[in-house]
Amino acid sequence: MAWWALADSDYNVRGTEAAVTVENSWWAPGEDRIFPAYSEYENESGRIGIINQSGPIDTKNHPFFKPLGTNGRACVTCHQPSDGMSLSVKTVRERWKASDGKDPLFAAFDGSDCPDLPQNEKSSHSLLLNKGLIRIGMPWPPETYKPDPTEPEFDIEVVRDPTGCNLSEEWGLNSANPTVSVYRRPRPVLNIAHMVELPHGVGPHNVFFYSDKNLLPKDPETGEFVQGILMADARGLTPRNQAKDAAKNHLELKRPLTEKELQAIEEFELQLFGAQSFDKVGGSLSGSSTPPGLGPQAPANIPRGRLGNNPVNKVFGDFSMWENLDSDPASGADEEARFKASVARGASVFFNRRFYINDVGAYNDKGLGNPFKRSCASGCHNTLGMGMDMGPFPMDLGLNNLPWQNTRDDLPLFKVTCHEDAIPQSYLGRIIYTHDPGRALVTGRCRDVGAAMTQQMRALAARAPYFSNGSSDTLRELVDFYDRRFNIGYSEQEKNDLVNFMRTL
Repeated sequence: MAWWALADSDYNVRGTEAAVTVENSWWAPGEDRIFPAYSEYENESGRIGIINQSGPIDTKNHPFFKPLGTNGRACVTCHQPSDGMSLSVKTVRERWKASDGKDPLFAAFDGSDCPDLPQNEKSSHSLLLNKGLIRIGMPWPPETYKPDPTEPEFDIEVVRDPTGCNLSEEWGLNSANPTVSVYRRPRPVLNIAHMVELPHGVGPHNVFFYSDKNLLPKDPETGEFVQGILMADARGLTPRNQAKDAAKNHLELKRPLTEKELQAIEEFELQLFGAQSFDKVGGSLSGSSTPPGLGPQAPANIPRGRLGNNPVNKVFGDFSMWENLDSDPASGADEEARFKASVARGASVFFNRRFYINDVGAYNDKGLGNPFKRSCASGCHNTLGMGMDMGPFPMDLGLNNLPWQNTRDDLPLFKVTCHEDAIPQSYLGRIIYTHDPGRALVTGRCRDVGAAMTQQMRALAARAPYFSNGSSDTLRELVDFYDRRFNIGYSEQEKNDLVNFMRTL
């Protein structure tokens, strides 16, 4: 029996939480507040629901909510519940206005385009204010978990530097501590339990390469196999790794996190679940009249580490109960019914509409064929209930590398020249122009230039803009990118249906 067909008693009962709508949606570091067992937060499409499974907690001294470093931030600063435990541009702009740009969110080190810019000016924080991007300073050559730095397979040159950081004498590539500055969105700290669960077996619930666990990365602390899909560049392999990295580089903590702090942060993140709970047109997204893949209870309840299988185990479950709500024009279907029918059509497009995926580095070149015909769900968004890629391999969809990504004047542009003895990037060769070398800044490998991890599709309505570089301000722009990139040929209705489907997740 598929997971969405299971009785409520088989997991936790769906739709029974008493909704606590939080009016003061901004969680400031160190506040003396109670984080509820269940809470809801308004967004433009409706409300997001957050399940805190361990029950209410006092946030005042909790290390996820407490300002531990020197810049006044806490983990929650960039992982707000109202924004799906990420950070929306809407929230960023509200914080600038409310604090006159003095909120710790705008800390010079990474909340501005470059730390050496004047910090009281909006223009110095343009990427955060316009695209929700945080500066990520990556050491060059790469530092790995190994004792010695990685010898890179390529040289990197700054072609254009609108922020001034990559050519900065103090912060740039030619500084005393050579650094490549790239700009990325905070990833959601939500439903993390699905991202650390090792895939279960092989066969219908999984993918062929998991028959050999040696293809998975290993936790540098324990030596155990892990998923490693938490961060865009797969840098932090576990919640503990990620917390250490964030404390040092985003909280500017000058000491290591204690074991007690690490344990508290990890435990909190692993029991936090959420999704859109209410749509302003479609109404409640939980209950017996709702597709079982929707609502915040779904990610809390469904099995983890499973590969979706469209004929049997659809990634987000069965939407057939909404398919025919507007089928009879004479029935006078209201706006809610028409919306639900649109969501069901969007789910069908996501699950079943096949198109040719071509020239994706670290994907088409793995023996799958180029092009390779799949749907969204059976291609790169295949994890049951989550919609990220279960494979622990970053890939180059064209979000950072030219020519797939249109040149952006707001981001740095690098020229990567790969060495003759290096394995080239499969479809772009040895000379690549990129806004963000992605995984290659960790591994130093030519074939990883521009590669990044797909991320979960839950709580999309709460955390615009989209993609790691914030290149799509809306879900419609996200759909349009894929339509152009793979020459899919979506109709206007299909695009609208996909947007409606994704905003309910």
